[in-house]
Amino acid sequence: MKIAIVGATGAVGQQMLQCLEERNVPGELKLLASARSVGKKFTYKGQEIAVEELCEKSFEDVDYALGATGNDITKKWMPWAQKNHVVVVDNSSAYRLDKDVPLVIPEINPEDIQKHHGLIANPNCATIIALVALNALRKEFGIKRMIVSTYQAVSGAGVKGIHDLEVQSKDPSVPSTAFPYQIAYNLIPQIGDFDDLGISKEEWKMQNEGRKIWHDDNLLVSCTCVRVPIFRSHSESIFIECEKEVDVEKARALINEAAGCVLKDDPKNGVYPMPLDTTNQDLVFVGRFRKDISDPTGHSLSLFCCGDQIRKGAATNAVQILQELIK
Repeated sequence: MKIAIVGATGAVGQQMLQCLEERNVPGELKLLASARSVGKKFTYKGQEIAVEELCEKSFEDVDYALGATGNDITKKWMPWAQKNHVVVVDNSSAYRLDKDVPLVIPEINPEDIQKHHGLIANPNCATIIALVALNALRKEFGIKRMIVSTYQAVSGAGVKGIHDLEVQSKDPSVPSTAFPYQIAYNLIPQIGDFDDLGISKEEWKMQNEGRKIWHDDNLLVSCTCVRVPIFRSHSESIFIECEKEVDVEKARALINEAAGCVLKDDPKNGVYPMPLDTTNQDLVFVGRFRKDISDPTGHSLSLFCCGDQIRKGAATNAVQILQELIK
């Protein structure tokens, strides 16, 4: 069995490499990237592997591929993979809402993996982190509506975003390469282009992807996405309106047992989710549970969650899907 990482030299591709090794996924590995990266070597399970140029013949000896490229590049190489009957787990947004492509978070809808036709999509990073934090609550209380504010790390913009924060933290006068404004010591309330309603592409993803993953076309989401000067963990403030009355203690107990979650909810003693604590691990930290005091029905709940964008928000989720495929 041979596994290819397409876009192997980027931030997510490099994390995929690490996750495959950490999880001891069987098979040989092939690293694919653009011509300028050809010959770069990376160590995997004690062996050096040289990067090869991504081209039409790259997939002739490949069984599975993990995609870590932008939409335009993904659409270019995907037919080459499909021609060779490669099963692809793709991290781009190119095919996420295609009705014939499963959109999967393994803790939530692993059964959808088996419906694939050679392609499975990895959800948006903010969507993954939010839905992992909410899934057990949805099963118990039902979720009709969500109001979400995201505080998204620069890693979501790739290596250029990380570079911008690194250099601007030392010298704020250095121009940004990944963002429209300086990111160091700043917040930017824009991720993606705005439509005529003033909603950005990133903000639509939470509702559109959430509906598909949860198989709920009635889910309502209002989302505000903000880029913040944090290196790699996203944070999210979430309000949910539920179908029945919410019990806060029950909610805490559910999260304490939920797959992929860690309960961090003792605010009087300074225990709550923070991006620094979630960096470089695969669990979503959830806390700051409180009823909405403006809702007399008791059907609403607010919480805060954090998760590593490069790992669970991208690479780890893709590798988990691959592991399910191999099983």
